Amino acid sequence: MSDQFLAEIRIFPFGFAPLGWALCNGQLMPISQNTALFSLIGTFYGGDGKSTFALPNLQGSAPMQQGQSSFGTVYDIGQAGGAPSVTLLQSEMPQHNHGVLGNINQSNLPTPSPVRSLSRANPGQAYTATLTNISPFSATSSIMPVGGNQAHNNLMPYLTLFFCIALQGIYPQRS
Repeated sequence: MSDQFLAEIRIFPFGFAPLGWALCNGQLMPISQNTALFSLIGTFYGGDGKSTFALPNLQGSAPMQQGQSSFGTVYDIGQAGGAPSVTLLQSEMPQHNHGVLGNINQSNLPTPSPVRSLSRANPGQAYTATLTNISPFSATSSIMPVGGNQAHNNLMPYLTLFFCIALQGIYPQRS
């Protein structure tokens, strides 16, 4: 592969880096042996800038174009972000409500149940088949919180491939 630019990143479907390429796994490289590559990527991805620099680490990450997004966020080259899992906070959920419904239809069942209707109480008989003079009423109810404050998977569907960076190639000219 002699037509690649130095520092070009390509995706390969096989399980190794071709000759003259290295995996984009964040490994540290010696500047003294890779001066041309260092002149292009510097310490964007790590290293001390004196004796080492790091290759990009795309393990478990998706690449993203640097610059300002359409919604105003600025992403710098070499910046990493995101999380493979997230715990959703109540403040992050849209405002919503949960209705509690009930009725006062006739009931002749001897015991209450979530699927039975509330009706007028008679002494010794909490539920009756006869409804007379029932007035509208209001009641306050609450729904207990659910969930376990556990993180959930935050990954889009993915296919794992090999991202490699060219250690040799044509030095790109700046435009």
